[in-house]
Amino acid sequence: MNMRRVRIAFSGKYLIAPMALLLFAYPALCDDKPKPAAKPAAKPAAKPAAASKSGGGSAGTTHTSGPTTTSHTSPTTSSGRSATTTGHSPTTTGGAGNAAHGGTGASSSHTAMSTAHGGGGTPTPKGHTVVATRNGGTVVKRPDGRVASFHDPKRGMEVHHGLNGNRRVVVERGDHSRVYAERGGRGYVQRPYMYHGHEYARRSYYYNGRYYHAYYGRYYYHGVYVNPYYPSYYYRPAYYGWVYNPWVAPVPYAWGWAGNPWYGYYGGYFTPYPVYANASLWLTDYLIANSLQAAYQAQLNAQAAAMNSPAPLSPEVKQLIADEVRQQVALENSEAAATAGSNAEPNAASSSIQRMLTDGKPHVFVAGADLDVTDAGGAECALSEGDAIQLAGQPAPDAQAVNLTVLASKGGKECSKGDTVSVALVDLQDMQNHMRQTIDEGMQDLQKKQGHGGLPAAPASAAAPPVESPMAAIAPPPPPESEVAAEINQQSKEADQAEKEATGDAASGPGPNAAAPATEPVSIDIGQTVDQVTAAMGQPVKMVNLGAKKIYVYKDIKVTFVDGKVTDVQ
Repeated sequence: MNMRRVRIAFSGKYLIAPMALLLFAYPALCDDKPKPAAKPAAKPAAKPAAASKSGGGSAGTTHTSGPTTTSHTSPTTSSGRSATTTGHSPTTTGGAGNAAHGGTGASSSHTAMSTAHGGGGTPTPKGHTVVATRNGGTVVKRPDGRVASFHDPKRGMEVHHGLNGNRRVVVERGDHSRVYAERGGRGYVQRPYMYHGHEYARRSYYYNGRYYHAYYGRYYYHGVYVNPYYPSYYYRPAYYGWVYNPWVAPVPYAWGWAGNPWYGYYGGYFTPYPVYANASLWLTDYLIANSLQAAYQAQLNAQAAAMNSPAPLSPEVKQLIADEVRQQVALENSEAAATAGSNAEPNAASSSIQRMLTDGKPHVFVAGADLDVTDAGGAECALSEGDAIQLAGQPAPDAQAVNLTVLASKGGKECSKGDTVSVALVDLQDMQNHMRQTIDEGMQDLQKKQGHGGLPAAPASAAAPPVESPMAAIAPPPPPESEVAAEINQQSKEADQAEKEATGDAASGPGPNAAAPATEPVSIDIGQTVDQVTAAMGQPVKMVNLGAKKIYVYKDIKVTFVDGKVTDVQ
């Protein structure tokens, strides 16, 4: 089959005495195979949660990458000891949205790219065609004939051209080392290492002249491996309690963003809080500002069109984000409590998206990377840094993609507010990584700024510096900055050549030993009956009867029926 279409997307004042703060309770299970879902975290108390570990000045040099400021620096920190640099010492620069930040990683900031549409359980958009190449790869084209993505199996390479005009290249080798590259020499190099018999990885990011490191696990969930972010530093319990709980009184804060191009550009989309009643609200604006600063740079790099009819971040949506920020602070605090002084591993079932997908709570994500997705009608649309999406129900036990509802977007080619979109688990993990990593950077910045510029002073017990995680401390020395930059550039050049070869093959048609041209694409849509599917596809190779639920297995797809109607296609 040439292609298929599918339509499937504590309250009181903060306590100064650490003894009064609550402790988190998360299971301490850890493995790189599926675990039971973690129990909900207890309300933040003062147990060391994860500290910042993703941005940071280069080894010996200071760089910044988050929103710049004139009075108080924007969500970014500069100079100092970086929590993610060669010496493993903490300081970040907020760059949550550059194609490197780990979930943003490819957002460029923390995200890794999940391959082309239709992979990872996500449906292929309407009108896309798949063409085989002579070397066994594939080229996916949009209805207008432009290349959306291509896969080169010999090079282990995936390349995706986003609707926003950016290009992302991912090369993964057999040992799970990886190179991620975007135009302009931005990207990261990932190198795995072992800790307690399980695989972890350090990503060395190089973005806009900034070199820093972040750490990730490798966890098997729903049939795919995801890479959850883990902080390299944890704060003391008192600091997490101060961050989690309300401040004595709301305070105004001047970020100093006025005059920054990104801030003016997104003025109709994002409005900072006039006052801050707690650190969660401050961190929310930090997170959004970093994401939008990266989005602005990305659209300049891609020469993308200006915003058109955006759906702004409303006060209600920002409150949902602030609630999520608070939950992430609780999560990291519980991680610290479980690993501090014990040399224990993080609990992957709790720290990854598994908890978020199974705890029965509403969860909101802020996109940390440009990502093309498919809506419920089968149309392709884009998400970009700073967009807000919310989980739309719990996914099926074997689902490798989840549906989310768009709460805020920037218009144009982006998904509209209210759209239900399908997001692969790998990409959803990157979104959580982006949020956690940027929150960590914000907490580090907040600890430095507390007591200044109108911010309340934290108790003396909360001012202690963070402690390095054993998981990060054991990692081998990172590669030199020049080596990472060179490897990213080299990979981009190889992608240029690979793409030239692949598109040439696709244009000239299959080789002499290729199969005959495929017939007209078959359309399988949500809601179709068993008879409609078998009329289009024929009888299945295998059929699984689970009562009201039946699964028809074909050569290259699996169709799930509930009460005689199609509910899922993979």
